[in-house]
Amino acid sequence: MAQESPKNSAAEIPVTSNGEVDDSREHSFNRCTRQIISEKLGRGSRTVDLELEAQIDILRDNKKKYENILKLAQTLSTQLFQMVHTQRQLGDAFADLSLKSLELHEEFGYNADTQKLLAKNGETLLGAINFFIASVNTLVNKTIEDTLMTVKQYESARIEYDAYRTDLEELNLGPRDANTLPKIEQSQHLFQAHKEKYDKMRNDVSVKLKFLEENKVKVLHNQLVLFHNAIAAYFAGNQKQLEQTLKQFHIKLKTPGVDAPSWLEEQ
Repeated sequence: MAQESPKNSAAEIPVTSNGEVDDSREHSFNRCTRQIISEKLGRGSRTVDLELEAQIDILRDNKKKYENILKLAQTLSTQLFQMVHTQRQLGDAFADLSLKSLELHEEFGYNADTQKLLAKNGETLLGAINFFIASVNTLVNKTIEDTLMTVKQYESARIEYDAYRTDLEELNLGPRDANTLPKIEQSQHLFQAHKEKYDKMRNDVSVKLKFLEENKVKVLHNQLVLFHNAIAAYFAGNQKQLEQTLKQFHIKLKTPGVDAPSWLEEQ
């Protein structure tokens, strides 16, 4: 953890009517605002935990990349849904013509069977893709987002800590007499309280990042295996392997009856 070199500030330390350092909500907000502006202008010092902030940057970057994968997978699901719906309709049309065109009964018949089989396998693949989407969506928009909320709290605590640290440093640079010593003592107390809050939030973020990484690896490992195996089995025409993949991940699909509409068509 490091700090940029502090520079002198002309801002006065807010005090109450009895001469104590003002720690009201309004002045606490003003302290933080002053600290933020000072940092942006390059005049104030900022506490930096290089290792932790690097992990946070990686998390935010990964979140954007996972969101892109999620968006693309959702697009794939929509496109596959449309294709499966069309294949099932085409299979029904071939089957109808098979019954009404005796001279082409066989040709229409096996085309009908092929399209219906493709539709069935497509529904199975769609079930795997949607399961993948649901799991990644939970990871990105719940698990990672929860960690980032803690990160925001940590960043707010860091600003407060630096604001009170700056106040204390400025008081220590001034005269030390009967009038200023009580202010310095109270400022030291407030600084210590916000340092403890900052240290706690930094520890909370570290713990959450560790657990998130473990959970992310476990979730994505399983989901990427599912996605790969399902896609590979589907395009290899391996119906048995495709169905086995869904069983492996305990994914249940609605099974359409002989005359019942497809579970996709019901959505």
